Amino acid sequence: MQDQSSRREKARTLSYERFGRRISFFLPGMFLLDGVSGKYPAVSITGTHCALNCRHCKGILLHSMTPAENPDALVDKCLRFSEKGDHGVLISGGCDKEGRLPWKNFIRAIEEIKRKTDLFISVHSGLIDGVGALRLKEAGVDQALIDVIGDDETYLSIYHLSSGVSRVLSSLESMNKAKLPIVPHIVCGIYNGNIRAEKKAVGMIAGFDVEQIVIVSLMKLPGTDMRDVTLPRAEEIADIIAEARFRLPDKRISLGCARERGNADIELLAVEAGVNRMAIPSEEAIKRAQDRGLEIKYQRTCCSVSKDFSKEQWKP
Repeated sequence: MQDQSSRREKARTLSYERFGRRISFFLPGMFLLDGVSGKYPAVSITGTHCALNCRHCKGILLHSMTPAENPDALVDKCLRFSEKGDHGVLISGGCDKEGRLPWKNFIRAIEEIKRKTDLFISVHSGLIDGVGALRLKEAGVDQALIDVIGDDETYLSIYHLSSGVSRVLSSLESMNKAKLPIVPHIVCGIYNGNIRAEKKAVGMIAGFDVEQIVIVSLMKLPGTDMRDVTLPRAEEIADIIAEARFRLPDKRISLGCARERGNADIELLAVEAGVNRMAIPSEEAIKRAQDRGLEIKYQRTCCSVSKDFSKEQWKP
């Protein structure tokens, strides 16, 4: 079996062959970096409420999002974002006990937003059926983000949902049939900080037509069951990036914003594994990309966004 360094090198070479020697750095709307903010805010259509109460989040991540708990509020907020010059919006929210978001209440609002603005719209889809996926597509949603979990035990013990793998596969199939662009996310270490079924998740994703794949990792959020766990090592996260490259050689791979803060090794090894995109990069990561002679672009959106809003630097 190849050692980790060799796997990263092979993955990097494959990435350069497919996409060239380049990398894009992203700044989502919820973050501030060197005095510059992203232009892609996140909105929660359930406010801070989530019935699922997953062990790694407990709804805490919803507190950083702008609440818009009814259709009129969502339209109003998005019109304001557009007037302010934002590029787009991430529409998210908490789930019910079946892992679903209340999309049917917001379809007309999304249609109105797309009709009145040029905002690029991403959604955290949650589990979704064929009708729901088609309605999101017809409303004008540009892409759907979904966590892909590789085994039922992880889904049950962390997300409190049974038959997790089959339900995720069904959601992916529904979105493919609706031609709704999919950006699957894999959370490294989601099983109590341990790498368990992440490579199985990569294999699941490889069976579908996805727009790109985002690799994130567990964070120690105060107030959650994961606040004291040992987080996955940078080498383990980079290995999942390499696995994704081998299984999906023609898809862009991102290192997402949800990851351990202050651990530059995660970012450095992601660059070594040939990642194409990275959210909120450290100075060390930018320097590593420069040292490798990569062409660098900067974009003030979520790293999932496929539309090119990139610049040569963060500031206009």
